[in-house]
Amino acid sequence: MNTSLTFTIGLKTDPVLYRYSFDWLFDLLVEEDISLVQLGSFFELYQLEDGFFVALRKKAESRGLRIASVFTAHRELGGFFAGNSDWERVARKSFERLIEVGALVGASHVGSNPGAVHRDRMQLKPEGIACYLRHMRELLVYAGERGVECLTIEPMSCLAEPPTLPDELTAMAAGLDKDRPAGAARVGYCADTSHGYADENQRVIYSHLELLEAATPYMEELHLKNSDAIYHSTFGFNEEERAVGVIDLHDVVAVLEANADRLPRKEIPAYLELPGPKLGRDYSDAELEEQLRASLRHCREVLSPSESGTGKETSPLSSGRGSG
Repeated sequence: MNTSLTFTIGLKTDPVLYRYSFDWLFDLLVEEDISLVQLGSFFELYQLEDGFFVALRKKAESRGLRIASVFTAHRELGGFFAGNSDWERVARKSFERLIEVGALVGASHVGSNPGAVHRDRMQLKPEGIACYLRHMRELLVYAGERGVECLTIEPMSCLAEPPTLPDELTAMAAGLDKDRPAGAARVGYCADTSHGYADENQRVIYSHLELLEAATPYMEELHLKNSDAIYHSTFGFNEEERAVGVIDLHDVVAVLEANADRLPRKEIPAYLELPGPKLGRDYSDAELEEQLRASLRHCREVLSPSESGTGKETSPLSSGRGSG
């Protein structure tokens, strides 16, 4: 492995939502020697008082964990693409609160995917992009004023959710970075290993590795997730899932090492992002622990081998799959 490029493994908190407490998750991460947390969004996040997030930060830091990033989980900031001023206003207000939450938990990075243009109104895509970019330029300043260092964007997997194509990735990030005011937060990408572009005929036009390479000049964070050959289902990295998935983390490392000179940083936070097993079933919720442990260990073994092998033993696990 190129010694100039290192990865720090973390976890996005989505799969514990409405299933286990943050205390449960933080204790598991300590046992697995994982130090980074990406707080995934949830409905209540935008309504909760500041004190909740101050307490959550203390819970993490008391265990030696750092909530280094906050990121959306439900495409809930997509109102910039709705062509409706009410939706646009809610998206802006919610994004500002997400930034505030990031500052409260001590996160350096806050991010989301930009949003989706309605399929029956694809002709409005340029207007949606322009609306998003206008707000993002102002939000970069808002973030910088609150001590958040970077706003990240997640490249997606379809034409309705820009940026997906390589030229969209280049244009969006470069446009936001150009003439960025002093003191404003940086803009970057939180790339996803399971995102490639397959067209309406299920033909893969750009593989996940090609889109990953396109994001490298602005890549600040990484989501680690497995997928099938057309990027439809997403799942983890246990032995069974690795047998059927197309995302080989060794290939991911190879692409990033080959493009190390283009990356804006040489230490990349890499967050495992899992849907988890079926939510709200007595027979499935308990599977989450083993799913997390097995996938975290594989991620660490490949991306950060010097830190692997320190967690306690775990048994084989069942595969939990979701779409996204």
